[in-house]
Amino acid sequence: MGGTILNVLTVAVGSLLGLLIGNRLSAKIQESVVTGLGLVTLFVGISNAGQTGNVIIPLLSIATGAMIGELLDIQGALERFGGWLQARLAVSQPHPPAPSPTLRGLRTNGEGGQKQDMVGSDARARFITGFVTASLVFCIGPLTFVGSMQDGMGLAIGFQQLAIKSVLDGFAAMAFAASFGVGVAFSIVTVLVLQGGLALAGGLLGNFMSTPMINEMTAVGGLLLVGLSLALLGIKQPRMANFLPALVIAPLLVALAGALGINIYPL
Repeated sequence: MGGTILNVLTVAVGSLLGLLIGNRLSAKIQESVVTGLGLVTLFVGISNAGQTGNVIIPLLSIATGAMIGELLDIQGALERFGGWLQARLAVSQPHPPAPSPTLRGLRTNGEGGQKQDMVGSDARARFITGFVTASLVFCIGPLTFVGSMQDGMGLAIGFQQLAIKSVLDGFAAMAFAASFGVGVAFSIVTVLVLQGGLALAGGLLGNFMSTPMINEMTAVGGLLLVGLSLALLGIKQPRMANFLPALVIAPLLVALAGALGINIYPL
């Protein structure tokens, strides 16, 4: 769990620094920062997607995972949790936040109560966007899954992987918080629950994933990051949280093919 605790701390510190400098950055700078993060996320996603040995595995995983995620409405649950956090914490923003690429449709026009309601709606939407986006960025990827499980097993390489992830997440949290606000900081809840759960699973089950299983999970995670980059770049707003079951399905398909004696990798 040491790596997960470190990751939580770096995200918290990065978010705090981002909140401190966020009000000093113009809307243009904030939008450019988010676009830059979108481009980096796109590059990392494409690189990870190339880890697959057979594109049929990610295809089946994402198609099946998307159907399961839509039926469960994972995105909606994550957004409702973010809204619940925002409501309970009564997040106050003395000045209307700068518009972000994912919130271009929201405006604060009108007079009196209507304008005040729109500002409140914008603050709520901004909080949820920051929480959901940061949660997905920090929790999708091979370092999250493999590193957390190995860390739970007490392996030094697991902690090292999460230490690298922690540094990257800290800088990303600073940039996200500067643009999306305090909602980013509360992604530490998602990080703690997911990575802590994986660390616990690693300690109980051991290293049960083969290299092909890890590669296909990495490839699916890469494609999910590509989808997330579309949101950061303001191109499309896919419900990426609903694709998360694909990360579980990919290694299961590899294990199933192995049990049936099916060679999924072409010669």
